Amino acid sequence: MHHQFRSDYIELADKRILDALSKYSLEQNIPYGFDYHSENASKYILNTFGSAEGRVYFLEGGTQTNLLFISYCLKHYEGVIAADTGHINVHESAAVEGSGYKILTVPNRNGKIYPEQIKELLEKNNDVHTVKPRMIYISNSTETGTIYSKKEIIDLHEFAKANKLYLFIDGARLGSALTSKENDLEKTDLGKYCDAFYVGGTKNGLLFGEALVVNNQDLQIDFYNHIKNKGAMLAKGYALGIQFEEAFKDNLYFELAAHANEMASLVKAGLTKIGVEIYPSPTNQLFINLPRDIALKLIEVFGLEKWIDNGNMMVVRIVTSFSTTKEDVDDLINYIKELL
Repeated sequence: MHHQFRSDYIELADKRILDALSKYSLEQNIPYGFDYHSENASKYILNTFGSAEGRVYFLEGGTQTNLLFISYCLKHYEGVIAADTGHINVHESAAVEGSGYKILTVPNRNGKIYPEQIKELLEKNNDVHTVKPRMIYISNSTETGTIYSKKEIIDLHEFAKANKLYLFIDGARLGSALTSKENDLEKTDLGKYCDAFYVGGTKNGLLFGEALVVNNQDLQIDFYNHIKNKGAMLAKGYALGIQFEEAFKDNLYFELAAHANEMASLVKAGLTKIGVEIYPSPTNQLFINLPRDIALKLIEVFGLEKWIDNGNMMVVRIVTSFSTTKEDVDDLINYIKELL
């Protein structure tokens, strides 16, 4: 069977994460995330990202994390600004809007949004009859595999502060963004230039889990109560703490992400050599344009996801992960070469 390139969370977990869980499987811990593993993991994460006044909340998945934080921050007449391609807008089954919070979308530019676009939206939504913008939501890396530069993050941060908006960064693939060869964002910038961000584990070699880091102390007040109220407080929270402790005590989290990016670079180089059209992406998500019949065959054999169907041509997504090998990449490239 061929290696599947469908996504970066179709394997269970990296062996070192599973070994850590096995090591502590019979250890008794305080439940609900108040154990020493979670405490250690929190310290590692806050130190890594330079968030001296931050607080870490371990949650199970990305949709849950987005919904919990957005619903905590907003009143029901307030909305969250996102790219039209933003994960909360297109891939979370209306979790945010179904809970009573409007998503105010702006057209993406390579998956990203910019202050001048948000300024235009603020000018339109400026009276009592409209939804009041209150939060800017972005993903890094984005839904199209692109990343924000340091300047772009700072510009959004300064705009948000000037206009009394929160800035929230979805980090489901944060590891891939920060280890990209095109990245100029320092890890510690995350502790400075946003109200909150999260560190994605589900899509980077952990069994499951996201670490939400809330930098803004005002947004930490009673957030544990909010988690419990929404049914999101995991009784065996130490299962999350153990994983993030293992991922951050050395450099495993970033090693796994860097490997996924390296494999994506090999895929890109191989496809370029055989003349396949590739959309710009410096991370572990690649988008390629192929004749429809070939694309459908790759979907069947390698599990690629259909992204855009243009009739005779189709854009499909290739995603590499912590477990992808050079042999897997060679197999994919050779298969596409034979089809072409």
